[in-house]
Amino acid sequence: MPTDNTGSLCLDDQLCFGLYAASRAVTALYRVVLDDLGLTYPQYLVMLALWEEDERLVKELGTVLNLDSGTLSPLLKRLEKSGLVQRVRQADDERSVRISLTGDGAALRERASGIPKIIGDAMGLDAAGLARTRAELDRLTESVNAYREAYVPAG
Repeated sequence: MPTDNTGSLCLDDQLCFGLYAASRAVTALYRVVLDDLGLTYPQYLVMLALWEEDERLVKELGTVLNLDSGTLSPLLKRLEKSGLVQRVRQADDERSVRISLTGDGAALRERASGIPKIIGDAMGLDAAGLARTRAELDRLTESVNAYREAYVPAG
């Protein structure tokens, strides 16, 4: 159910601005932390998905990461050039490309293992706080997407 929104147009009253500022701050921290691994934040997201489940189709990665192929393909090409993943066209469907970790890509997981703790410490949240925040962000995303799909005409 919608809440009672006052319609304030003050910047400090906007949840979107708070989310934007927090996102920028977290992404900036990731930039510093990931520099040692030679990864950008979007590349890190791809690696996380592959560390979770290796050998995914590009289409699957796009779905998991909520990225279109125009954004994902250049990321994958750079990761392949860095020697972290390999791209293989499927013999049964030339349009389908499977992405898998190389040995170096798999080994990078160990070097990245401390990143979640660094980010959690920077946020001032313990494991339970991180879980609650993540659950609330998931709920917020789901709610906004459902609202958009139901009330905003497709463009």
